[in-house]
Amino acid sequence: MEIVIVIATVLISAAIFIPVGVQIRKKIAESKIKGAENEANKILELANKEAENKKKEEIFKAKEQIMQERKDLEQEIRERRGEIQKQESRMMQKEENLDKKEEALERKERENDKKYQELDEKEKQLENAVQEQMDKLQQIAHLSVEEAKKILLDEVEKQIKQEKANIIREEEAKAKEESTKKAKELLTYAVQKCAADHTSETTVSIVNLPNDDMKGRIIGREGRNIKTIENLTGIDLIIDDTPEAVILSGFDPLRREVAKIALEKLIEDGRIHPAKIEEMVEKAKEEVQAIIKSEGERATLEAGVMGLNPELVMLLGKLKYRTSYGQNVLNHSIEVSNLARIMADELGLDTKRARRAGLLHDIGKALDHDMEGTHVEIGVDILKKFKENPLVINAVQAHHGDVEPQTLEAVLVQAADAISASRPGARRETLEAYIKRLEQLEEIADSFEGVDKSFAIQAGREIRIIVKPEKISDAEMTLLARDVAKKVEAEMDYPGQIKVNVIRESRAIEYAK
Repeated sequence: MEIVIVIATVLISAAIFIPVGVQIRKKIAESKIKGAENEANKILELANKEAENKKKEEIFKAKEQIMQERKDLEQEIRERRGEIQKQESRMMQKEENLDKKEEALERKERENDKKYQELDEKEKQLENAVQEQMDKLQQIAHLSVEEAKKILLDEVEKQIKQEKANIIREEEAKAKEESTKKAKELLTYAVQKCAADHTSETTVSIVNLPNDDMKGRIIGREGRNIKTIENLTGIDLIIDDTPEAVILSGFDPLRREVAKIALEKLIEDGRIHPAKIEEMVEKAKEEVQAIIKSEGERATLEAGVMGLNPELVMLLGKLKYRTSYGQNVLNHSIEVSNLARIMADELGLDTKRARRAGLLHDIGKALDHDMEGTHVEIGVDILKKFKENPLVINAVQAHHGDVEPQTLEAVLVQAADAISASRPGARRETLEAYIKRLEQLEEIADSFEGVDKSFAIQAGREIRIIVKPEKISDAEMTLLARDVAKKVEAEMDYPGQIKVNVIRESRAIEYAK
């Protein structure tokens, strides 16, 4: 019972004191909040006061800075005004000086005008005096002005000739001294690396027979076999007392080769009659065409030239049956290609272009019997037709000097052509052409004034000219040699080169009595 009373007492106490505690705590919290608000208000008031003070300080500083900048600006304006005033004063001074100079120039101009007038008068007086002196000199010398000018010009021309000849002689000597050694080394090296055999071609071919009875079978009844062969091939068959041999004669080596092959086939077959002859001639032509193609391909391989049009390869093969002064043109073309390539390689030039131009330089000779024009013109037309490189075409066109070479490789082709043609034993001429060339060479030399005698020597590779010493001076000898060489180049066709040697001899003879 007591326990119940105690518990009830505790519960009643709790019920009474809990609301009272809550009220107390609420009042304490409200008092703290009021204190915090008061503290915050005080802080805000203090912050506002500090901000106001700071604002006033910044405004004051800004005003001071503006005042200082205004003072600086006013000082700068004053300084600039001072400079402008100084410049204005200087400009005024310059204007005054210019005015003074202008006045001085006007005075000088007036003075110069007076001097010019005086000079004009003096010049007229001098002209009159010179004319009077010229008249007196003409009377004394018995010469007119034109005659005196002519004498003076003649003297000056003689002096110029002398000086020109001396300059040419000095330059030639200098050029020879510098270039001869190098050129000899280069050419010797190229020739040594490109040694080629040369055989002289003739206008006849010989076909060996197994016996002399075969001659009668070749002639045939009433000569019908030999006539058929000659008509089909265009070659003359010469059957004479030569034992066991028939001579084929003709200027066209291609036709001669066809006739030779056909005749050899007929002799081997043993049946010789017009129908068989016609059959063998056709076979021989096909065989020659195969040989031409094979030779063209061989030439391109030997020269190292690739990518040629098949038609150009065939034309190259035809050169096997073409000769120039007895030299086989195909072998000559291969040699020129190799020589040009070697020299281009030594000089650091385009070896491919040099060897290609060297191989094709005489391509026109394959058709010059069938077409009008020189072999150079024909070759250029052919190469243009097959769209060859323009620089290669120029080298072909320039190898005989028809046009100016555009590249150094074209010059090397010229040199290689001359080397191959002028080798000892490389070419030969007929006696008639040889004598005609010598006579033409001497006629050209004799056509110049002051030449006493001329002699073509060294098989026409040198012309020795003896001049009249009273008409040709030592200085004029150099000019004469150059003029003769130029005329020979312009009027003659010849292999290799011709040396022009001018000789002047003065003799004084006296007799003691």
